[in-house]
Parts: sequence; structure tokens; C-alpha cells
Amino acid sequence: MLKFLNRSLLPLALAVFLPAMAMAQISVEISANVPPPELPVYDQPQIPADGYLWTPGYWAWSDDYQDYYWVPGTWVLAPQPDYLWTPGYWEMQGAVFYWHPGYWGPQVGFYGGVNYGYGYGGNGYEGGYWQRGRLYYNRNVNNVGNVNITNVYNKTVINNITINRVSYNGGNGIHAQPTAAQLAASRGPHIEATPAQRQHMAMAANQPALRAGQNQGRPPVAATAKPGAFSGAGVVRAKQPGTMSVIHQNTVPRNDVPARSTAPLTVAPRIETPRPEAAPHQPQPSIEPRRVPEEVRRVPEQGQPRSNVPQPPRPSAPEVHATPPRPAEHEPEHESHDH
Repeated sequence: MLKFLNRSLLPLALAVFLPAMAMAQISVEISANVPPPELPVYDQPQIPADGYLWTPGYWAWSDDYQDYYWVPGTWVLAPQPDYLWTPGYWEMQGAVFYWHPGYWGPQVGFYGGVNYGYGYGGNGYEGGYWQRGRLYYNRNVNNVGNVNITNVYNKTVINNITINRVSYNGGNGIHAQPTAAQLAASRGPHIEATPAQRQHMAMAANQPALRAGQNQGRPPVAATAKPGAFSGAGVVRAKQPGTMSVIHQNTVPRNDVPARSTAPLTVAPRIETPRPEAAPHQPQPSIEPRRVPEEVRRVPEQGQPRSNVPQPPRPSAPEVHATPPRPAEHEPEHESHDH
């Protein structure tokens, strides 16, 4: 009888504990009793190479020194094709703030409605998508720069003029609720943060300059080109609030966005502004060559004037008269006086 009861209760026990084990992978890991600071303002560093996906920065909590510290945003290699990153977020419940860690999955789930920027505007991801095992990048929200990446496209993203920098959900923060699709994404297959991401977070925790109590919400390392690269090229500092670059963020309606194609692609489509049509060619009136009179075109003979135009008379040389010979002068005769 006891064996029968144990066997009969086993399916019930599995039905109760298996969903709990699945949710434990994205359960709350840490809590704090003070709200996290506002999100710092920074520019996205250039992507290092094809295959990297942007993961935004966030405030993490340390029980060791009882303060928040900034984990810089960085480009991360996806753990496998067709997987996107769902950022973590803080949620206020009562007087306590709980942290929901991020995860990788086929669909982007709920991340509290927090506007992390660069494709993570609070709902889904507008920075790229997977197709046939390859990641395509939206140039409007990703800093592709001069990296040789051909799998790119242009898609406008609506962004509010006033950027909301609140970093938590609930209470006095953002009031957003997950959709059914986002809840399904959180319960579906997913992967935790990669080893490179965990090492990146551990390095940030050991940087005193990244603690909120020291940087006053403006960390000296706001973003990096690769995980763990906290110095050198590709490191971006936080900027003054209100100076966020809008190079990768447009305010154009989405009705001009092409639908995602399911046909095989070799290069992602680009949207280019059509050039205005040139005005039709107007034939130019023909101009007859000027006819030169025969008498002008005729080569004059030597010694003749070049045209029939009367030439002014040349002045005649003055007549030269011979000078009459002067009379011979006679010496005066001297009278002789006889003495």
C-alpha cells in the first residue's frame, strides 16, 4: 500500500516541483532596501566584430560594501545562434527592491519596461534579429562603424524626446506589466549569463570607481567593446545627463519599416532615400555657324590690304629741295698805302 501511494504521488510531485525548478533559473537572486540610481548617459562603443550582440549596462548590488556598482554595457558573443539577450531589471515590491537577472533565449522577455537604449527601449529588442543562423544588425541603433559587416539593415525606432532614465519597475519607477508572450519567453528555454558576462560583472564589483557612492551616478567606465576590457580602446565614459547622442535613435513612424523576410537572404536589405528624377532632356536649338564673307576669307596677295575697307592714306614724304650753293665769300681787298 505504501509503495502504491509513493508511486501515485510521484507524478504529482514532479508536476509541482518541475515548474518551480524552471522558474528558479530566472528567480530573484538579490534584494536591496534603497532604489538603484538612474541609468547613466553614455555612447555605445563600436562593435568589435560580426556575431557580437549588445548587452546594456545596469546597476548591481553588493552586500559587502552595501552599495550599488555599475556593470558596464558591453558587446557579447551569443552562446548559440537564434538566441537574444533579455536584460535584467530591478523591481520594487513594498519597501524592497528585487533583482531579476537577465537570460538568453529565442525570444526577448520582460525586463521591467526599463529603457536601456540602443535597441532595448523597454519592450522587446529593436537592434537585430536572427535569420538562417546569422545575426542581422539594425544600423539605426547599433554602432557598426567601419567594421566590415554586410548583414545590416535600417529600421527606424520611435524614441521619446525626454529619455526616461529610471532604472527600476514599480513604486515611483516605471509601471509596466509583462505581456503573455513575454511571460511565455521567461518560461521557455533559456540560458543564463555566459562565463564572459559573469567575469565581466565580477571585475566591475572589484572596481571602487564604479560604486555609486564614489561616482555619483557617472561611472568612469560606462561601456566597453568586449567583456572585461576596462581600459584601452573601446572604453566609454559616462556623460553629463541630457547629452545623450541620438545618432542611432530616430523619431520617424514605423510604417516605412520592411517586414522581416522569410526568403533566403544573402545580404540584409538596405533602405535608401530615392533620388529625385532628373528633368527630361530638352533639345537645344541648333546654332548655325557664322558665315564669313568671301572677301574676308580670301587670303590677300602680298602688298594688298586684308579687306576692302578703305585704308587711310599714308602721309606723303615732304619734298626735299636742294639747298642753293652759297656764294663764295671774297676776302676784302686791302688797300696798299705807299708811305
